[in-house]
Amino acid sequence: MTIRTPERTLVVDPADVDPNAFTSVDAVLITHEHYDHLDTSIVQAIQRRTGCLVVADPTSFRALGGVVPKDKLIMVRPGSELNVGNVKVRVEGCNHPPASTPVTYLITSEDGVCIYHTADSLPFPDMRRIGQDYKPHVVFCTVGIAPGASPEAGVEIAKLIQPQIAVPYHTRGTSNLQTFASILSREAPNIRCLVMERGKAYTVP
Repeated sequence: MTIRTPERTLVVDPADVDPNAFTSVDAVLITHEHYDHLDTSIVQAIQRRTGCLVVADPTSFRALGGVVPKDKLIMVRPGSELNVGNVKVRVEGCNHPPASTPVTYLITSEDGVCIYHTADSLPFPDMRRIGQDYKPHVVFCTVGIAPGASPEAGVEIAKLIQPQIAVPYHTRGTSNLQTFASILSREAPNIRCLVMERGKAYTVP
């Protein structure tokens, strides 16, 4: 996923993508070590092409140690904070038991738009505090593929965070996306559902 702010470009978990498509990247953020979130060859290619920072959880950091220059590689844990230019990145916990040291990311742009990327996380109680403290405008909710993930679990994430917009993602096919949208409209009608199309750009007001 690519996030473009007024001044910076950040990429979260680039996998199954053409690294040559990335011409200007300021930071790559890795949530955990699973193959569909961390492809070391793709991260290496993007970093070499753009000179960007690479920010990673401890397990992914170790996997990238011989791939990314040391001065461009940053290890983070829940509670870590860093700036990419004037973009603020806050690291939070993640409830994804199959991963060793997974994290989630709060990304706040220069103009105050906050996006919460929850990686493969299932709901966890501290998400309520995250929503109250940081008031994300957009939250990405996994609705499939990851163990335990489902449209219902994704809706629970949205209800805990209470963003303006909830984006279901990380699934196969469209049925889980449609189910998420249906449940969300019924249980949290105040939250807008945005089902994204791959390769299409979206603007957050």
